Amino acid sequence: MRLTTKGRFAVTAMIDLALRQGKGPVTLSGISQRQAISLSYLEQLFGKLRRHEIVESIRGPGGGYSLARRADKVTVADIIIAVDEPLDATQCGGKENCHGADAATGTRCMTHELWATLNEKMVDYLDSVSLQDLVDQQTQKNAEQVVVLHPRVPAAIAQN
Repeated sequence: MRLTTKGRFAVTAMIDLALRQGKGPVTLSGISQRQAISLSYLEQLFGKLRRHEIVESIRGPGGGYSLARRADKVTVADIIIAVDEPLDATQCGGKENCHGADAATGTRCMTHELWATLNEKMVDYLDSVSLQDLVDQQTQKNAEQVVVLHPRVPAAIAQN
């Protein structure tokens, strides 16, 4: 699998959005500043995410983006597929016309099944991880950092 910057940035931006979901619409300029992702690149990504009904846009003053469905109903696979990232480890793009295949017999390359199985496992894994899982990981990580930075703060207070 070749996960490009597009897929990584889309997932990162969606985590940022989901972390701020309860505070109203999130601006792309805010995500851009916090995550060091080009604003014009985010506009392209969020256009695709909106078309796939993963986010919705709110226009006007105080506008921005919010999740179109709950974070536990959005998977990493949904996000990556929405921004047109191919999840394919085969050389033939899953079309079974592998480089190195015997053109006369139409057989696949010797490793086609290996890479096709890897594709299935990757999609299954990314489909099993929800945006909420990633938000929970970030929240836990941030809470742990607060405790480390301020060891005298009781853990119950640091998590709030």
